Amino acid sequence: MLVEGVSDKVALETLARRRGRDLAAEGVSVVPVGGAQAFGRFLSLYGPRGSSIGLAGLCDAGEEGQLQRALERAGFGLDLGRTEMERLGFYVCEADLEDELVRCLGAARVEAVLAAHGISGSFRTYQKQLPHRARTPEEQLHGFLNNWKVRLAAPLVEALDLSRVPRPLDGVLAHV
Repeated sequence: MLVEGVSDKVALETLARRRGRDLAAEGVSVVPVGGAQAFGRFLSLYGPRGSSIGLAGLCDAGEEGQLQRALERAGFGLDLGRTEMERLGFYVCEADLEDELVRCLGAARVEAVLAAHGISGSFRTYQKQLPHRARTPEEQLHGFLNNWKVRLAAPLVEALDLSRVPRPLDGVLAHV
């Protein structure tokens, strides 16, 4: 599975474990490519025109076009829309992983995770900053999590009700 960054890797591995899967034993690797601009290089190496191994992936909505073009250049098909990309195993988070997790968990549950990890005070300070005051709690949490996403990816996924997992995480994991 190709993902943009480390937080995506941690989230997928945590969800797999929670679902009773051992990705390593299944021969599945989750590879953070270092940003969406690197998808093309990995897809060329491992896609149909490269070593042709089974691939799947995850990206943020803002990177969807980049991933789509990289898939097309690597030989996965032409004029790929989101439906076609999902059939190939590539899913898009709206707007990003943090947004998906906040939406599925709800603000109160995310704040409970922050409290359990001793960073509620940092979040309260963030909320008081002028640029964030008028934002909804969900928007504030989404913005705050951008700086904590690697550290909190696993605890947030641990807090998920398994019947309310973000669709992109569920989809990419089900594909492999």
